[in-house]
Order: sequence, then C-alpha cells, then structure tokens
Amino acid sequence: MPHRALVGAQIFDGKRLISDHAVLISQTRATIVRPADLPADCKQIRHAGGTIMPGFVDLQVNGGGGVMFNTAPTVETLAAMSAALSGLGTHAFLPTLITDSIHTTTAAIAAATQAVARGLPGVLGLHLEGPHLAQSRKGAHDPALIRPMTPQDLDQLCRASDQLPNLMVTLAPEAVTPQQITTLNDAGVIVFLGHSDADYDTAMRSFDAGARGTTHLFNAMSQLGSRAPGLVGATLASPKTYAGLIADGIHVHPATIRAALAAKHGPGEIFLVTDAMACAGAQITQFTLNGRTIHRAKGRLTLPDGTLAGADLDMAQAIRVMVRCVGDPPEKALARATSIPAAVLRDPMGAGSWPRTAEGLIYLNRDFQVTPVAIL
Repeated sequence: MPHRALVGAQIFDGKRLISDHAVLISQTRATIVRPADLPADCKQIRHAGGTIMPGFVDLQVNGGGGVMFNTAPTVETLAAMSAALSGLGTHAFLPTLITDSIHTTTAAIAAATQAVARGLPGVLGLHLEGPHLAQSRKGAHDPALIRPMTPQDLDQLCRASDQLPNLMVTLAPEAVTPQQITTLNDAGVIVFLGHSDADYDTAMRSFDAGARGTTHLFNAMSQLGSRAPGLVGATLASPKTYAGLIADGIHVHPATIRAALAAKHGPGEIFLVTDAMACAGAQITQFTLNGRTIHRAKGRLTLPDGTLAGADLDMAQAIRVMVRCVGDPPEKALARATSIPAAVLRDPMGAGSWPRTAEGLIYLNRDFQVTPVAIL
C-alpha cells in the first residue's frame, strides 16, 4: 500500500494544536510531518478543516450501547460499551460501577480484570463510584446500598488494584478514615472525593492523606460559600488536585465552569468526563439502574422525581460546550478530553497521546463532531 497523507486539517497531538502539517501514514504508522517532507508518491487525502487527533479518554462511563455496567457487570457488557464509545470517538475509558452490592462489585472487578487481560479495546481498568458515600449527597445512588468502608472493603480494593492497571475509587470522607485513604493511595488506587458534604478542612485533610481529585466537580458535593468553602472550594484551592467535570451545560452552568477554570491552577487540572449511561451510542428513551427507571428527554437523564442520573453526553459534545459556551481555548478543551485525564491514571496504556497507529486517530470536523478518518 502506498504512503498516504491526511492534509487540510489541524493536528492535535494530545497537548498542542499544530497547523500547516500533515499526517503521514506508512503501513499503519501515523507520523506528523511538514507537507514539504511528504514522499513524492504519497496519496493525499484532504479534509475540510477540523482536527485530526488521538481518541478521547473518559474516566467515568457507566454504560453505552443500550447496556449498563451495573445491570450486567460482564466482559460482554464491556465489549458493547467499547463498541458504542469507539463510534463516539472515545478510545480509552474506565467502566464505572455506581454504588451497588458487594456481589456486584466483586463481579465488576472480575469483569474489568478479564477485559484488560484479553486486550478488549479501550478498557483501562475500573472506576468504582461508591458505595462509600454520604447519604446527604447520594444523588441518583441507591441509599440502601451506601455504607461506610470496612476492613474487608479496604482489602478487596487493595487486591483489585494489584490486578488492574488502573483502579479509581470515588468516596466521601464521611464514609472512610484518612488512614484508609492513605492505605488505598499507597496500594496504587486513584482516590477521588465525591458525593460528599465534607467541609473545607476535612476535604483538605483527605487530599493530604492521598486523595488525588474530585468526581464531577460541583455536582453532589458541598458547595463554595462565603464562609464555608466546602469540597468545591477545597478542590479549587488545592494545586495538585484534579477534577472531573460534566460539561453538558446542564450539570454545571457555563459561567460557573468559567469561574472554576479561572480559579484552578495546576499541576492538577480540570478534565472532562461524560458520566455516560446506557443511552450513549444508542437510540433508547429509558433504562434501569438498581431497579429504578431512568428517563431520557431533552438532553437530560432523570429519575422519576427529577434527580439527574448521569448524563446524556458524549465527549465531542462536551468539547463544543467548553469552546462555544465557556470560552475555553480549543487546544485546552481537547487536552481536557485526552492528555489531562490520561495524566490522572497510574498506567494510561498509551491513551491521550499521539497513537502508534492510524487506528488510534479520530477526526473532529469544524462543528466538533466525530466523523471517520479517511485513510484509504
């Protein structure tokens, strides 16, 4: 097969936007080169603007392709999620189990471990969101399944971290001890705080103990107030702390996101998550979570009482919100969907950076919509 070159689009390598360059594809290898350096026999495939870039990295995905990981925590479910997410441009993700029973949690750990061992495309490990949360900030989590962390729970999580390249756990300081957070961190678990009413000082002690970030910033947590900064304030004030953000324009107002970006300084940064549910990549209007029906309408996913239950969102849509509504520079918005979440991981497995092969590339058109990369 002759050399091929993708021209006419910007190139994002995971950290910076590059103009006036081309992507040279030799066999399956993709390399960024100047047009003057293209081989004479190279077939040029022109794109009408847009951006060629690595696939998205999503650290909070509850379902996709019509299925929920909670409903069937199996390798088959993960395969369906992987296929649906790949079509949306997400090439790497942490399947996320929402608060559930010990039995379901054990099955989820086993499924994620098997998926990684088999090389199932996109699966980077596992995200356990709960069950060690605060009842007062439960959101759509089943209150009957929320509980404090026991020594047995701690041991299971540490063992799971040995089996998986990445294990993220969202917990509330109210449901654990600082020593448990330290033990998890020392075992390689990526500890994030969420679904918590913790005050500022408690949150900061949890970060000092080893918590590395905050799950879906602003949602299901103590808010920033004049006298009580809460978990939001602690996250923005802690320079090393990362924060996932659901940028659908529903969970967090664009003006609030703008304020958070102005307040948050690194090395810890804000990155994008979808909190996607079964409807990602599927034409369904409802599904179930822990026996409760979730309704999909007008871009929202809600329980019958109106409580938001995950997001009807894909990563390209989140980037559109960040660029067009929030005013985030495109280069930074793209990094929030690739290299920044990859930096949170213990082992990104190559995700979030320029891929080794053309199969790892996606194309965002001028409207920030994912379309196939033409390489033939």
